[in-house]
Amino acid sequence: MRLAALQRRADEVLARVRPDTNAWFWGEGRRPQMPLFHDLYGLSGAVVGAVDLVRGIGRLAGLDVVDVPGATGDLDTDYGAKARAAIAALEDHDLVWVHVEAPDEASHMGDVGEKIRAIERIDAEVLGRIQAMSPRPAVMVLPDHPTPCALRTHTAEPVPFAISESLPGSGGGGAMSYGESEAADTGLVVAGGADLMRLFLEATG
Repeated sequence: MRLAALQRRADEVLARVRPDTNAWFWGEGRRPQMPLFHDLYGLSGAVVGAVDLVRGIGRLAGLDVVDVPGATGDLDTDYGAKARAAIAALEDHDLVWVHVEAPDEASHMGDVGEKIRAIERIDAEVLGRIQAMSPRPAVMVLPDHPTPCALRTHTAEPVPFAISESLPGSGGGGAMSYGESEAADTGLVVAGGADLMRLFLEATG
């Protein structure tokens, strides 16, 4: 009897609501045209990540998209599983792109402690395991964009990057530690992602 009364009340409330007259299709667009990674560089590649956007970019670039059980694209992602998947993919791919969303999610929450923990886990459980491989693969580390905890949203400032090999013409110089201010002090600015990829391949080729 109580359920029926609640249903009647719900019907009364909804009867006063104007009917839907519009639909908003968020994120609509056309498939972008982009060259394949192999056609640009003559290399095979794979992507390890749980975020649909990252996986979609990988597919458009012709990368093999690796499904990783336990990878969630959130704070509870399985870092070790991503590392194992990347190591396995390196057996038959020239390059593997590993994406971990957890620091960005912590930033959107405004939680500095969670962001630090996520970065430390990436360092220990993903990067550390990959660099322990023999032979050790060349590695480039960078965020895809800044997400300051204080703002809890993306910003457009340049991001720091680190490459495990010396850059051509650099004489082995660079920042002594990894961070925004240290990177800015080097005076090295790379205009876009394609230029950064070429720089990485020149350094590691």
